[in-house]
Amino acid sequence: MTSEPLQIARTCPYAPPAQHVEMRDNGGISRVRLPNGQEAWALSRMDHLRAMLTDPRFSSDRDHPHYPSFRAGAVPSSTGGSRKMLINMDPPEHGPARRAITGEFTVRRAAELRPRIQEIVDELIDAMLAGPQPVDLVRAFSLPVPSLVICQMLGVPYADHDFFQAHTATLVNRDTPPDELQETMKALWVYLAELVHGKIREPGDDVLSRQLADGADPEDVVALALLLLVAGHETTANMISLGVLALLERPEQLAALLADPSRTPMAVEELLRYFTIAEYGNSRVATDDVELAGTTIRAGEAVVSLSNTADHDPEIFPDADRLKLDRGARNHLAFGYGRHQCLGQNLARLELEIVFNTLFRRVPSLRLAVPAGELPFKNDAEIYGVHRLPVTWDA
Repeated sequence: MTSEPLQIARTCPYAPPAQHVEMRDNGGISRVRLPNGQEAWALSRMDHLRAMLTDPRFSSDRDHPHYPSFRAGAVPSSTGGSRKMLINMDPPEHGPARRAITGEFTVRRAAELRPRIQEIVDELIDAMLAGPQPVDLVRAFSLPVPSLVICQMLGVPYADHDFFQAHTATLVNRDTPPDELQETMKALWVYLAELVHGKIREPGDDVLSRQLADGADPEDVVALALLLLVAGHETTANMISLGVLALLERPEQLAALLADPSRTPMAVEELLRYFTIAEYGNSRVATDDVELAGTTIRAGEAVVSLSNTADHDPEIFPDADRLKLDRGARNHLAFGYGRHQCLGQNLARLELEIVFNTLFRRVPSLRLAVPAGELPFKNDAEIYGVHRLPVTWDA
């Protein structure tokens, strides 16, 4: 089977690339060539992706020499230290490591955080309303909300947010040179190692301190901290900005949501499906020969997930390219699937619900300060979003 270069960036902010749709409609298993010249299989149908993601013969180890890369150059080790992050682990290592932290991210634990999240959201809106207009919602609101939440959970000083936000942006940018990428990982690792070792001396009421108290190896706790800090703010921040944009562009759907806030959790699911911002996060590498829907994927071959394309499959989601806040579907891949399904999904859902209900209730005249066509979307990043979102409102 011949391969073609895989289009990585989205051409339309609100839809998968036409190439991906064509591959999905032509069977869903395609041979592609990645930016670094690597050959890979691209999966773009929901059934194929779910089968792959529940098959232990597909590895999540990003340090595997054949793991798919979406960057033009070489990719350094997945952390700046000696330990793997949870998302890089395979069985049997993965199960115990995930179970050790799952209790911190249950529905019940997220619900306990609701009052504090609400307080954070209200305080940021107060500050925004008290300042000059227009304002970049990304910097004033979208980034601070999840950053403050995850910092409180982990016991990370929020005063350091400029440091870890800037380093995270460097990590997820596909154009970051390999040397800079490596230095960024090392800098984050050193920062978090100092933080973790400080908690050994003076424990706090936070996730990292509790992991240490339970006997976790400090190096493993540093790797966990790196994953949770980066993933805990970058993904939710982008969903806040994209969700606000989508709702501002659809005033009739926003009005219906404001009239009945109990519908917001359902709307959150649809926004997650519609954007599927971590599109390639479910990619894997085969560790054995696997037969998938009549195609043989050989051991050592890379497998790319086109999750956004699967989440826009009209056979799974009727009228899939239309944002329908009352769709009510939770069978999307925005949080992944299988053993590596997003650990923080309950927290992310709650943050988004509180943000959308509160922001539009308190700032009903909120609107874009520039035409939507001028917004700078993150076509250069591993996590899709918008770099800036200028907004204004009636004083």
